[in-house]
Parts: sequence; structure tokens; C-alpha cells
Amino acid sequence: MIEKGIYFISGIDTDCGKTFVTGSLARELQSLGHSVTTQKLIQTGCIGISEDILTHRQLMGLEPQDYDINGLTCPLVFTHPCSPHLAAKIDNREINLSQISSCTSQLAEQFDTLLIEGAGGLAVPILDNYTMADYAAEHNLPLIFVTSPKLGSINHTIINFEYCKTKRLNLKYLIYNNFGSNDQLIIDDTRDYIVKAVRRYFSECEILELSNNKFIKIK
Repeated sequence: MIEKGIYFISGIDTDCGKTFVTGSLARELQSLGHSVTTQKLIQTGCIGISEDILTHRQLMGLEPQDYDINGLTCPLVFTHPCSPHLAAKIDNREINLSQISSCTSQLAEQFDTLLIEGAGGLAVPILDNYTMADYAAEHNLPLIFVTSPKLGSINHTIINFEYCKTKRLNLKYLIYNNFGSNDQLIIDDTRDYIVKAVRRYFSECEILELSNNKFIKIK
């Protein structure tokens, strides 16, 4: 299972289940006695408390905490559902990266494990020339990457492995989120293909499958 520390969680696209995986992983770690919470790097298409943070807490069996209400777990919330760089322009606001990292530091002082969910995929722009991957690389955050058996997953996953290499990201854990297909043949074959691929690209990466709300280590 996940070691203590700060992790950046991303995935193949906006609908791969990052939010569900983040909250479920926090719940699992919590059940094992970890001091754990989650952070949303930036939330778009929302007003008030980050809707993804609220989903995390629901999955963890918690009410919104004081640090959620005061914005510590997601200081930047924008109204329009689009990439952060555009959402900030629409709301006529600036994205302050130092504010985000400051919140991360404050949370890290309170918890042994912090799971930071990105917005969209790794190449999503935060600023015009600065992506989610750039943020993770700059702050030396090990990556938890979410994929699934849904159509297109193999292509998107392999492309992201190449991108991770380009950005020199430390892919620490791969999570195969078993949803998006009712065809067991596709589920099994996609899992096997991705497992073989990740071992070629990142031999030290640990692989977990999330199925029926349980995390299973893949050897």
C-alpha cells in the first residue's frame, strides 16, 4: 500500500476516476491508521468548497473539515468548467502557485500523507506555458497515475508514460481503476497490456487495481 508522504495524483483524462480513486485511497489509508488528507490543486466549474474535496470527504466518511471550509485544501476555485489557465482569465483572477504550495506545506505539517489531486491530465495548462506535470516536477512530487479499462485507455496510458519520461516524473504508483467496461476480456487484456508497459517504462513502479472498492496489489 501507499507509503507515507506527499503525492500528486493524475490520470489519462478528466473521466478516469481520479477523484474517486483519491478519496478511496485516502479512506483505505485512514482505515490502516494513517494520518491522511487530500488536496485539490485547482478546481474549476465550481463555487465555494471544491466539489472534488467534498467527494473525497464523503468517500472517507467525513463531513467537510475546517481546513476544507477555510480553503486550505483547495485555495483556487474558478466558476467555469475548463482548464485552469482559461478559467482564471474568465473569472479575471490570477493563479498564484505560491499560494497553492503554501497550503500544501501547511497540510503536510498536520498529516503524514497528503494526496494532491490535479485537474484533468498531466498536460493540462495551469498557466499559458506551465502544466500539471510541470508543477509536479518542480515540487518533486512522486506521481500516482490512474488508468482504466475503458476504450482508448491503452493509447492514452502509453502516451502519458512517454510524457512522464520527458518531464522526468517519478511514477511511483499506477492504479488500474476497474470501471468503464463490462467486458471481462477487455478488462483483463487491458490490465495485462498496461502492466507489461509500465514495467518497461518504470520498473520500480508499484501497481494496484481498484475493483469493487478494494485495492489489490498486482505482482
